Amino acid sequence: MAAFMKVGVVQATKAYKNRVNTRDCDFKSLFRFERKNVEWIAAHFLGEKLEHRGGALSSEQKMKIFLRYMADPGFQTGVGEDVGVDQTTVSRTIHEVRQKIIEKAGLWIKFPRTVAEVLEAKQDWQLRFKIPSVIGVVDCTHVRIPKPNQDGDQYINRKNYPSLNVQATCNAKEWFTSVTAQWPGSVHDSRIMKNSDLFSLMNKTRDTIILGDSGYAISPWLITPYSNPVDNVQRHFNKIYAKERVIIERCFGQVKKRFPILHYKVRTALHTVPSVIICCFVLHNIAKYLNDSDDFPELDDNNDNGEPEPATVGDPVTLSDRRIRELGQQKRDHIANIIFHNQ
Repeated sequence: MAAFMKVGVVQATKAYKNRVNTRDCDFKSLFRFERKNVEWIAAHFLGEKLEHRGGALSSEQKMKIFLRYMADPGFQTGVGEDVGVDQTTVSRTIHEVRQKIIEKAGLWIKFPRTVAEVLEAKQDWQLRFKIPSVIGVVDCTHVRIPKPNQDGDQYINRKNYPSLNVQATCNAKEWFTSVTAQWPGSVHDSRIMKNSDLFSLMNKTRDTIILGDSGYAISPWLITPYSNPVDNVQRHFNKIYAKERVIIERCFGQVKKRFPILHYKVRTALHTVPSVIICCFVLHNIAKYLNDSDDFPELDDNNDNGEPEPATVGDPVTLSDRRIRELGQQKRDHIANIIFHNQ
């Protein structure tokens, strides 16, 4: 009598990498925040997830992968080795965490809109600085990207490397209050401004000012320095202005120190780069909220933060443009005289 055997499929046991335990002395250099603050950030954006069956990642482990990627800068394989997961897990986790942060970005990056918010922003400014009615500073910074295959030349900036030109505003507390991160590097700062929500919002305001460098057109709500100061009043204003506007340079420097991916190169698909940038700006504000210092090594800054872009030429100037410029100059003269005589 023949004997029969039922041959089944042998189930392979999936092998998981050993998760890495990071020493306290290395934690902040790897993940850009103190350990307790990474736990807070993970809970805030991802909630509590304690399931570990099948090698599932906790919320804190997911956040550590994302933060490590922002600091590496941007190499998924290296991040996987540091944390103890496969590159595919790193990629999937980065996408998940990025989406979760973007969902709550509006809670952390907010431009003052209500009367109470505007008044608070002005009072914060006056506690630290001298120019009246200011609620913040605007400027642009370039974030390096690989040259896109399609329309790649549009992304080459005036420093001759591919980038996105990112417009942002910050307040007196060094929090970012708005971020616009989708424009190619070749686009001038003033064009980004004119097409931004910030422009539409500020055009409706009265007695409210933001500061901008000489690359922007002066207006009653956007005050720039004197190009060629001719007297002590104007020279004194430019001196005060330079001390106050530098706050946006400091914010750009801080966010790039904490997240070197913004300083070196964001190596993701082009359509995801703006969300990566915004996530870093959100986390900068959270660092301010949590009092997590930015005591990281200085970077060799090869980006043009704060160096005003040359004014565009050939753009038609309408009567309305001239009138707005005149009103802006009158507002600046008035402010300059107040500051000079109150020194």
